[in-house]
Amino acid sequence: MADGADIPMPDTATPGLRMPSLAEAVPVWGRIAALSFGGPAGQIAVMHRILVEERRWISEDRFLHALNFCTLLPGPEAQQLATYVGWLMHGTRGGLVAGGLFVLPGLVAIMALSWIYALSGNVGVVAGLFFGLKAAVLAVVAEAVLRIGRRALKSAPMVAVAAASFVALFLFDLPFPAVVLAAGFLGYLGGRAGLPQFRVGGGHG
Repeated sequence: MADGADIPMPDTATPGLRMPSLAEAVPVWGRIAALSFGGPAGQIAVMHRILVEERRWISEDRFLHALNFCTLLPGPEAQQLATYVGWLMHGTRGGLVAGGLFVLPGLVAIMALSWIYALSGNVGVVAGLFFGLKAAVLAVVAEAVLRIGRRALKSAPMVAVAAASFVALFLFDLPFPAVVLAAGFLGYLGGRAGLPQFRVGGGHG
């Protein structure tokens, strides 16, 4: 583990959690990156399954809080989440390792596909490699949405806000930042009113 003021407070308050060494975490981040198909939803689901359910290195609440935080930031939220969780566990070195390893398999894959295209001179060969993966990737994304949704949407108001956000985005084509701000404002009002359905846990620590 890294040392010094660089390290945030470890997530060890929840019973059963443990803090791995950086050497132990490195191959796990590599495994997460290698299994992260299906875009952000699939990538986040893989992180949740391995870090929260299998390894128990971070609590459910803290993972979801970090996910909410990264979703509000510009840029790829899955990579931001990996970097942030890596930083939570091992400071700056952990964040750099997690973020770097997260993009490595994709970089290698795109270089390999570019090499295949350069040799064949036919983009159809590359497209054919992905034809059989389309349905599988769709299934990965759908499973990821259900997996995270079951854990994140813990009350009827949260489900209602999620449904309204979906309608606003996909039926009315409203800008994503506007929908996020509106949902956040509704949550703020619910929290200010003291409604228990709007209480969440898992701060940055």
